[in-house]
Amino acid sequence: MSAFASLVEGLADLLGPLFHDSATAAAIVLFTAFVRLLVHPLSRASARGQRARAALQPRIAELRKKHGKNPEKLQKAVMELHAAEKVSPLSGCLPSLFQLPAFFLLYHLFSNSRIGDEANSLLAHKLFAAPLGDRWADALGDGGVLGAQGLVYVGLFVIVAVVATFNYRRTKRTMAAGAAANAGGASASGEGQQAVPGMGAITKIMPLMSFFTLLTVAFVPLAAALYVVTSTTWSAVERAVLYRDMPGAVPAAAVMG
Repeated sequence: MSAFASLVEGLADLLGPLFHDSATAAAIVLFTAFVRLLVHPLSRASARGQRARAALQPRIAELRKKHGKNPEKLQKAVMELHAAEKVSPLSGCLPSLFQLPAFFLLYHLFSNSRIGDEANSLLAHKLFAAPLGDRWADALGDGGVLGAQGLVYVGLFVIVAVVATFNYRRTKRTMAAGAAANAGGASASGEGQQAVPGMGAITKIMPLMSFFTLLTVAFVPLAAALYVVTSTTWSAVERAVLYRDMPGAVPAAAVMG
């Protein structure tokens, strides 16, 4: 933890001439961008895996025709097809999983009052008027929603809401395109079965998941919230680019930062 604190402080010192009192917040944004650059090869691999899964849809449609009245046999056949083609339905989760350590480092760094034997001076560093170690509840207690600290959170909530709306609309479009592409196979079999039981409920909820980021921003320390907002915005742009030529593809981790 001490080494990570030194890294954040070092980045803040470099950015100080440009960002002054908000240099530590800028360092967190830069750190987040660095993490996302490291994870980007996994994101590209996930996109390639999604293309491979999309290419299997005609064969999965045939399996629906063949096993439409036997969900268990259909699920087993789909899993065997994925295994034979070396396609993992969960590969899209890897970029998000590899980011979790960075998020928890920031969370703990800005949640602890001491680092080793010394007081944690980073807690007093600010993004404009809001201390990076505080939460939204602290801002509400010091000036309310429209107070100096509250307005910082309003700005973050607006960014998250815009990104979530963008993800919601894009996910709805891609899911609709995927459903249309698979409609022929499903209707030909006379069944509406999903390849994976329970997937229907998941796909209904998935477009709304991006909005849960608002809860994360509200309840974690501001430093961790800044990481989440930066990473979520990066993800939205990255997916729009990587999945631009796959109208029927929905990333497995479409709602994760």
